[in-house]
Amino acid sequence: MISSPLAVSLRDAGLRWRPRSGDRFVIPGLDLDDQVFTLSEMTIEAHQHSTGTILGFNGTTEWALDSVAQEDAVWLPSEEQLRGLLGPAFVSLQAIEPSRFAVTTRTAAGLATTYRADAATDAYAMALLDLIARATEGPSS
Repeated sequence: MISSPLAVSLRDAGLRWRPRSGDRFVIPGLDLDDQVFTLSEMTIEAHQHSTGTILGFNGTTEWALDSVAQEDAVWLPSEEQLRGLLGPAFVSLQAIEPSRFAVTTRTAAGLATTYRADAATDAYAMALLDLIARATEGPSS
C-alpha cells in the first residue's frame, strides 16, 4: 500500500480523487492517522452534494464519526490506479531486490527515468509525482 506521506504529497501536487467503491483512504489529524478506511456501499459511501463530496460512515459503532468531507481525507491509490494514472509514460515495473522495486517511465521526448522504493506502490507514486511536476512546469521541460 502507498505510504501516507507520499499520498499527501500527491494530493498536495494536485492529484484529484473521485471516490469509488474499493478506494482506500486515511483521515489525518483526528487520532486516526494509522487507520486505513475502504469505501464500500455497505459501510462507507461517497455522497455527492453541491458543496462537495462527503464520505458517509454507515452503521459504524466503534467510534462516533458519521461523515467526513472528502478534502479532509487522503486517498491511498492502489498499484493499479497509480499505473493507470501514469498512462503512456509508464514503461516497466521490476523487482530489483527481494524487497525493492523500480518503476521506469519515459517522457514524450524519450527521457527515461527510474524510481526506486521498498514498495511498488511507492515507486509508482514517486514516478507520478515527477510526472505531475513536469506537467506543471510547462512545455520547456
